[in-house]
Amino acid sequence: MSELEGIYTIWLREAKRYVRYKSRIVTAIFTPLLWLLIFGVGLGSAMRFSGTMGSYETFIYPGIIAQTILFTCVMAGVGIIIDKEYGFLKEVMVAPLSRASIIFGKALGISTGAIIQAIILLVLSFIVGVKMTPLIFIESLILCCIIAVGLSGLGLLVASFMDSMEGFNLVMSFVIMPVFLLSGALFPVSGLPDWLNFIVYLDPLTYGVDGLRGIILGNSVLPIEVNILVMIVFAIVVVGLSALIFTKKEQNLM
Repeated sequence: MSELEGIYTIWLREAKRYVRYKSRIVTAIFTPLLWLLIFGVGLGSAMRFSGTMGSYETFIYPGIIAQTILFTCVMAGVGIIIDKEYGFLKEVMVAPLSRASIIFGKALGISTGAIIQAIILLVLSFIVGVKMTPLIFIESLILCCIIAVGLSGLGLLVASFMDSMEGFNLVMSFVIMPVFLLSGALFPVSGLPDWLNFIVYLDPLTYGVDGLRGIILGNSVLPIEVNILVMIVFAIVVVGLSALIFTKKEQNLM
């Protein structure tokens, strides 16, 4: 019970930290809508992909949801650096709580903020002409939760190696955009050159985007079950690695 209580406490702190900054929520919703309405309509008017269904903004809609989760979860990893600087991490480290529980609690807390944004975007699906049924909504939300936990673990993993916010932001600028651009969020992943196809499928977010596209639009390259399985494995691996690295890097705080 102590482990569960510790996870809950850390999750609650991270969730409250997110909710307190109303401007962050507004910005996180406004930005993807700009991508959908301006980038989607503008670029879509001059671009048509074979084998895709509906308009271009409809096609990129699942990818923009994944993008929102990616940006929110990965960049929120900076919170662990802030905790180091203000000494909160030392207090957590001396608590009778495993390092895995600390990381898992933080990953869940960070994921909560991303899921709130994903829910809002799912509710606003009518803007791009997507019919959102209760079943599609629930299935999409489940996959979004898995994606969020995995990407939160990725942000925490990178943050575990960093000692300053400047270093973290610099590294993440070289991580976020390639992960997003290579995920197939803005273009179909079928029919690509072999070298690019290989890189695309090394990107874990590719499976998240393809899974969401299959659930929401019924148009995925891989079976939805495969996409979900890959994202589950990715989430387990990165959260586990984050806990391992975090333990080794922070032993000197004890």
